[in-house]
Amino acid sequence: MLKIKAIKRLRYIGIIEGISSLLLFFIAMPLKYIFGLPEFVSVIGMIHGVLFTVYVILTIQSAIVLKRPLYWTFKVFIASIFPFGPFLIEPGLHREQLALIQEKA
Repeated sequence: MLKIKAIKRLRYIGIIEGISSLLLFFIAMPLKYIFGLPEFVSVIGMIHGVLFTVYVILTIQSAIVLKRPLYWTFKVFIASIFPFGPFLIEPGLHREQLALIQEKA
């Protein structure tokens, strides 16, 4: 049960962190550089920073709980650095979650 919760939390925060990244790059930054409205970058940037930190912490926690190798942890962490990374790694995490649910049943 703890394993399922760990990967579920990682998946959810990954999606939210990915959305915040897209908002930062495609909404806030154009508003700053095209329309001269830097406030949006400050607010969305801070939110994204907090979500990124939580994502990294949950990646480490999930790796420990799920007993995943360092390669897995590195792969999930690297995905968080790129704007579409969390969305690209999501299907694999979803498959892992389904496998854990099947294993439990």
